[in-house]
Amino acid sequence: MKESKNPISAAQVENYLSQHTEFFHEHLQLLEQMSIPHPSGSAVSLISKQLEIFRNKHQELENQLNDLINIARENDNSLIRMHKLTLALLEASTLDEVIANLEVVFAEYFLTDFVTLKIIKKCHEPSMSHLFIDPNSKELLPFLKELTSNQPKCGRPTISQSKVLFGTSALEIKSWAIIPMSFTELDGILAIGSRDKNRFEPSMGNLFLTQISEVIGTRLISLLRTNINAF
Repeated sequence: MKESKNPISAAQVENYLSQHTEFFHEHLQLLEQMSIPHPSGSAVSLISKQLEIFRNKHQELENQLNDLINIARENDNSLIRMHKLTLALLEASTLDEVIANLEVVFAEYFLTDFVTLKIIKKCHEPSMSHLFIDPNSKELLPFLKELTSNQPKCGRPTISQSKVLFGTSALEIKSWAIIPMSFTELDGILAIGSRDKNRFEPSMGNLFLTQISEVIGTRLISLLRTNINAF
């Protein structure tokens, strides 16, 4: 038999198979004879290669599904935390009760060790002076950068920052989230501290922290209005 003067090209084979995807269903014996190069240098059957591709695609889809499930689970947890925080604030009828309730909620639902709040305002009520910082106080100097940016930040506090906000517990704070609060009727600093140096990383997002400050700030403004001497 004479060789064809116009042999079939690889492109023609590819085009034919793409248009006749059932071809190998009707010619199963060819699959047993075919092999394709493997990156390691050995040859594998087409069926084995297809199985490998399907397994890889299946694993990729499974990983994507697990990522979506984890995101959904974390969103649910965030909603639960915010709900508990809101209830705790509503139950508080004084500023001291706000702090006490925040400590419980952040410990139980946010898994943190410390929380502190400072309102930047002159205080005319000695019994609440521990919650206030005078706007002209030198204690605010370590926080100029945070107050100027007015953006929550995660990372490691300086010793001077820790001493102002956490007092005798300053050396225990290995990481924190500091949240400046700047509202029409309230300026302040909210800080959440942890003994775990990896609990609050600089790369963490700040949307959730901003929402926390808005909820707490709204409740504080309401309570401060009931005590005109402190406000």
